[in-house]
Amino acid sequence: MIISLNSKPETKTLEEKCKILDIWDVLSRRWSLLILRNLSSKNVIRFNELKRSLNNISNTVLSDRLSELEQEGLITKKIYPQIPLKVEYRLTTKAKDLEPILQSLSKWCEKWELKK
Repeated sequence: MIISLNSKPETKTLEEKCKILDIWDVLSRRWSLLILRNLSSKNVIRFNELKRSLNNISNTVLSDRLSELEQEGLITKKIYPQIPLKVEYRLTTKAKDLEPILQSLSKWCEKWELKK
C-alpha cells in the first residue's frame, strides 16, 4: 500500500455539512410536516380540502407554507384556468422519498408518547 504524503483528507465545506439545516428550516416550520403528511395520504388535494384537514390554520399561513414547499421542490401546484379558479397540489418524487423518514419519525413519537 502506497500512502501519498501530499494527499489531503477530503474536507467538506461548512455549507455542504449544513445542507440538512437548510431543509430542516423548511420542514420545522409550523404546519409543514402536517401539510406533507396530508398530501401523502392523497394523490392530489385542493387548497380548501387541505385547509379543512388542518385545524386552525389560516389561509395566509397555508398559502405561505405551500409556496415554501413548492420552492423547495417538495410539492407541485397546478392551476386550472377556470372560474372559480381550481388549484391542485401534489407531492413531488423528492417529497415522496421523505415519506419513509416521516413515517419513522411518527412511529418514534408514538413509541415515546411524544405530544405537543
